[in-house]
Amino acid sequence: MEEVLIRTGAVPSVAPASCSRRFRWLAFALIFGLLLSDYMSRQVLNAVFPQLKLEWALTDTQLGSLSSIVALMVGILTVPVSLMADRFGRARSLTAMALIWSVATLGCGLAAHYEHMLVARFCVGVGEAAYGSVGLAVLLSIFPPSTRATLTGAFTSGGAFGAVLGVALGGFVAAHFGWRAAFIAMALFGLVVVVVYGLTVTESRLARNRFDAGGAGGRRAGGLQLRPGAMRAQLRGLVSAPSLMCAYFGSGLQLFVPFAMMAWLPSYLNRYYAMPTAKAALGAAILFIIGGTGMLLCGVLTDRIGHRAPARKITLAVIYCLVSSMLFLTALHLNPGPAQLALIGGAMFLASATWGPAGAMVADLAPPAVHATAMAVLTLVNNLVGAAPGPQVTGMLADRVGLLGALQLVPLVSFAAAAVFGLGRLWYLRDLRAVERRNAAAPD
Repeated sequence: MEEVLIRTGAVPSVAPASCSRRFRWLAFALIFGLLLSDYMSRQVLNAVFPQLKLEWALTDTQLGSLSSIVALMVGILTVPVSLMADRFGRARSLTAMALIWSVATLGCGLAAHYEHMLVARFCVGVGEAAYGSVGLAVLLSIFPPSTRATLTGAFTSGGAFGAVLGVALGGFVAAHFGWRAAFIAMALFGLVVVVVYGLTVTESRLARNRFDAGGAGGRRAGGLQLRPGAMRAQLRGLVSAPSLMCAYFGSGLQLFVPFAMMAWLPSYLNRYYAMPTAKAALGAAILFIIGGTGMLLCGVLTDRIGHRAPARKITLAVIYCLVSSMLFLTALHLNPGPAQLALIGGAMFLASATWGPAGAMVADLAPPAVHATAMAVLTLVNNLVGAAPGPQVTGMLADRVGLLGALQLVPLVSFAAAAVFGLGRLWYLRDLRAVERRNAAAPD
């Protein structure tokens, strides 16, 4: 049975006749697999922090910079690369991105010193720059719009699960074969998946299986083919709504917290629980699994609760921010032990849950023809405000007040995120009605 949209707009209410459910899920599996590779390549570094620190005599600030440089490049390049993908083809762009980050990860395994590693990590960031935004835009184009928060939460949870695999498998491989082998293993996984993806998901198949084909929603899933004037009009829609801006910045502020935690929890377990590298990586991986599960389940919850009352999506985002912050703050003021780990797990479950509501808000308010670019703007803010400074600032604080003291300060950022989401709620329904009027008036 085909899904029916709640509201009118430029997106068709039923699937096109040519739409293949089998292809949709095959595309999801492969794009999700590449997202796993993306985060495995990014987060394997955190599992080998203790070994790098000893072998190269690095400070926590230097370790943090190796993590943050990836997020920084993602933030800087995500919008221009996504614009190119929207214009020239999303499917082939994803292939090129995955090849770049996989080869760069291989370079990390061959690095001779800190400077070599920094350059290789820079290149990993270049390859990963727009993968999340373009990959999500591809999925939004071939799945029903009524599943946007669920789809966003499910897709982006691949980041947490990829971090789990990167940290857990990386820690295991590093413990038995050395840290270089950990990077090489992540690179080989990415190269295998991208070959299968490139042979399976093509521009023509995306075009035949799209949902966002109607009205002003775009011309085809792989490239816009819009006149320059029409393109500029679509792009203005990316920043025209106040609630859309709040979705961007609320999401970015909140993601400061989980990205800082993902980078430093293995080291925290190593230093404060006296766990060896492999065991600390496994312990952190369990917490990352909890975080990924929270992203998925909270995305489903957001779609269900916000089905007929869209403003509830933002209310839930505020709740996720506040509750996760309180759990982190309580946990990190306890002595190390089971109670602390249980509270950290509860906090991780909710810390990234805002990704689903934020992604749904952006998809609801941005023109479908530039969804990849809209998701790129979200990714830009997520990285420049959250993912890039999170590990770096935490490392700088750790050099001054210790890692525990730094982690105790990190959750305070969630209060600012809750305030921004709450501000966006004031305008959301008005902005949503304006989008519906614009879509209804748009020519076919």
